[in-house]
This record gives sequence, structure tokens and C-alpha cells, in this order.
Amino acid sequence: MRKYSDYEYRKQPGFDMNTFEGANQAIPMKTLVIHCFDPRAVEIPKAVAEYFGDEVYPGEIITDKNGTRVGSTRTLFAATNAGGRAAFALESVAAMDYIFDVKNVVVVHHSFCGTTTLTPELMVEEFHDHHHADISTLFDHDSLAIMDFEESLNYDIKLLRSSPAVPKHVKLYGFFYEISSGKLTEVVRDIPAPHPARVETKKLPARAGPQSDRP
Repeated sequence: MRKYSDYEYRKQPGFDMNTFEGANQAIPMKTLVIHCFDPRAVEIPKAVAEYFGDEVYPGEIITDKNGTRVGSTRTLFAATNAGGRAAFALESVAAMDYIFDVKNVVVVHHSFCGTTTLTPELMVEEFHDHHHADISTLFDHDSLAIMDFEESLNYDIKLLRSSPAVPKHVKLYGFFYEISSGKLTEVVRDIPAPHPARVETKKLPARAGPQSDRP
């Protein structure tokens, strides 16, 4: 047994990965917010929670009688990366769907983001010049820089919807956040159409009716 194995769920007595049905009883997570790791944008998850109105954020930590942290009341999580791009958060979406019951994925791009200082081509070129390494094929090209906020948000929502890592029932939203005023503006949404109710027609038992006089 390795040094930190006691801290793995899969090593706990009675835990069975094959019957694990998620952690929503301990942490009722339903919304994942993808945004930039710029410290000026740290209030984005709170702004999204207030916009939706039915989220719990930041919530409270739940402990047992021994003081062990066993859960949280938070319903909204955040995944951060450079620019808050969807392409770099796909694994997080898939993992969160396995562990929790994800219903909403939100992408937020913010004003004066550092990724608006460059182009994808310039980033690849500069990295090659400084470090003599080619990164041109490592990442999604159009996600390396924000060239236009409306275009980048629409691009990310389309990327999420087309990805097999995103469950088809998940609702997708794209927002622009102004870092000085804290104003959050919805730019795009993709809400799956509800599945039509399945109508089952049951056959009624045959019932004797009046005999026809007609031949």
C-alpha cells in the first residue's frame, strides 16, 4: 500500500466503484462554470449563481462528529483555465458528470482578458522562439486567443454541444463579464429540447356490442 492510499475512496472498506452512483447526496453539484483564472475575475461564480437564482454558492462545508469533511451545500463548481475556454475543460465536464449529476455548463469570458493581447499564431510563434518547441498541434487552435467575445462564446458553446464529453441533456450558457462593474451579460444559450412524452396506447378488452341486423 502506498503512502497516501488511505485517502483514496476506492481503498475504503465497503466502497465499490462498480456500484458507485455519484456523490450528489454529499455535494449537490449541478452547475459547472468555466472561466479564466485571472484574479480580477474571481467573482464570476458568485455572479452566475446570483443570475440563476437557484444556486447555492459558496455554500457551507458539512462535517461529521469527528470533524471530517464529508460534504458541502454548494451546487455550483468552477473550472478555470487561460481565457476560460471550453476546449480546456472538457475532461472536467466528463469527470463531473461521472461524480455528480451535471445539469448546466456555463462559459464566461471577461473584459480585458490576457488572451486578447495575442493571436493563436503569435502565441505559437513566440513559444517556439523562446523555448524552441512546437506547440502548434497540442491545443485547439481557435481556443488559444479571444479575437472577439461574441464569436469566442458562440464557438465554445458549439464546441461543448458537439463534444462526446458533454451529455446531450446538459444546458449550455455563454456569458460576458465586465470585471470593473461586475456586470454579467448572457450572450448565448443552448437548451436541449425536452424529449416528447412517450404515449403508450393500451388495447381495451373486447366488449360485446349489439348485434348488427345488417348481413
